[in-house]
Amino acid sequence: MTRTANERKPERPWSVPLSLHEVPEAGRHLVLAADETARAAIAKAAGLPAVPRLEANFDVTRHGSGGLRVVGRVSATVAQVCVVTLDPLENEIEEPVEVTFVPAPAPMAGEGGGRRVLEVSSDDEEEVEPLVNDTVDLGAIATEFLLLGIDLYPRKPEAVFQALPVEDHAEHPFAALGSLRKGRP
Repeated sequence: MTRTANERKPERPWSVPLSLHEVPEAGRHLVLAADETARAAIAKAAGLPAVPRLEANFDVTRHGSGGLRVVGRVSATVAQVCVVTLDPLENEIEEPVEVTFVPAPAPMAGEGGGRRVLEVSSDDEEEVEPLVNDTVDLGAIATEFLLLGIDLYPRKPEAVFQALPVEDHAEHPFAALGSLRKGRP
């Protein structure tokens, strides 16, 4: 199944909600592609010149009693600026995704609707996220993993940083102190 981002929340540049009730017992495979508007919003939020391509392939299965498990891959092309030459370049991002969602605990009586913390045993090797209103946002998951995969210091393959040569050491600002230390006037 292929989806594009038509549903958007103002705080999320790409939103593709999937309800627990839309996932059959056998699971569901989804192929997502962010549209131009979503990619532009993600680029702006990430401080990138552009995100020409953003796709995600997810296998969503039921997990335990009322939970979901999302496994797949986020694939993208991002435009960046080389930190050495300041030339534009494009980087490919491939990020594996594996996230488990469990039902969020209901507030206890007398808590006044306050939020409860999701408690997970420290013996669990995988992290779990709360399943809010029986729904996961696959667009938000893809965006999060894209942002985690961005190279913070992108560099063109042939770019080499050359430090400026240091000329005469006697002319640096602390040369006078050095001569005093050596006992020279």
